[in-house]
Amino acid sequence: MLPPLEDIKTDDERFMREALKEAIKAFQAKEVPVGAVIVKDGQIIARGYNQVELLKDATAHAEILAITAAENVVENWRLKGCTLYCTLEPCAMCAGAIQLSRLDAIVWGAPDIRLGANGSWVDLFSQKHPIHTVEVRSGVLREWCQAPLKQFFQKRRVENAERN
Repeated sequence: MLPPLEDIKTDDERFMREALKEAIKAFQAKEVPVGAVIVKDGQIIARGYNQVELLKDATAHAEILAITAAENVVENWRLKGCTLYCTLEPCAMCAGAIQLSRLDAIVWGAPDIRLGANGSWVDLFSQKHPIHTVEVRSGVLREWCQAPLKQFFQKRRVENAERN
């Protein structure tokens, strides 16, 4: 489920591979497999994976959990100098949290045609913000990021069919 290390050529790919490790944790927990890491000064300072079902909380997205963890590490809600890596295009809620927490950049892997807020559904990052601009890089390890999502939803469809 992870791209081989010898195929990793850039820092973005290296950190996205770490976000994929978090997505695998979500998959194993029967959560939608989305993972995130936050990097500051070349080091991972926070990790998160979807825990919506576990916590029974619609806001327990990988990005939100990683942002909260990073804010605790730096002891500040402002995450200037940090980059968030996420295996899936952020939703509108997560895009808002990314703006509010003042992350410098977001790097995401797979598009989310249902709820993506960077152009797949809406594009909140294209709107000029009065205070803060977030650099966006997309499509990093896209196929690798899509694979656990496809597997998860295929498995879910089979399980639902067997129940009915």
